[in-house]
Amino acid sequence: MAKREVSKISQKVRGYRVWHRYFGISIALLVVISAITGILLAWKKNFDVLQPPTQNGESVNIAIWKSVDELTDASLLAVDSLGLKMSNIDRIEYRPTKGIAKVIFDTGSWEVQIDATSLEVLSVAKRHSDWIEHIHDGTIISDTFKLISMNALGIGLLVLVLSGLWLWFGPRKIRKLKR
Repeated sequence: MAKREVSKISQKVRGYRVWHRYFGISIALLVVISAITGILLAWKKNFDVLQPPTQNGESVNIAIWKSVDELTDASLLAVDSLGLKMSNIDRIEYRPTKGIAKVIFDTGSWEVQIDATSLEVLSVAKRHSDWIEHIHDGTIISDTFKLISMNALGIGLLVLVLSGLWLWFGPRKIRKLKR
């Protein structure tokens, strides 16, 4: 009885080992890309080359801040003066505790930091963290690719964890049955 059960478990473990190996190989590239870009994104606030440091403005009093129109006009003027032809603003991020607004453009990952009170341009810089994030989540190719690749990565890692647990637990169960 025990020999039959040991044989059955051994076959399952061998089968899981094969599946585990091929699943691991098939998602390895996604895991490596996700890991490397994830590490870079975790450090983006610590290295100015990845993301420009957030400047400080004159006042954190939101009541005296300039309007969105004035902020966008000032940021467009700042990029135009540098010879950068930007026209489409992706988003404006306000930093109330810093007294600034970050105007981020949709092309080239450029950012303009503007004092929200005086409209003084504090910084015009490239945000490398944005394109790294697009690689990380797959949107650098397309939104459909993002959906497929992130699901494949998540499901693949889940399968690897579960099969890895069985590969760890199965031989222990076999040894226990042989005793």
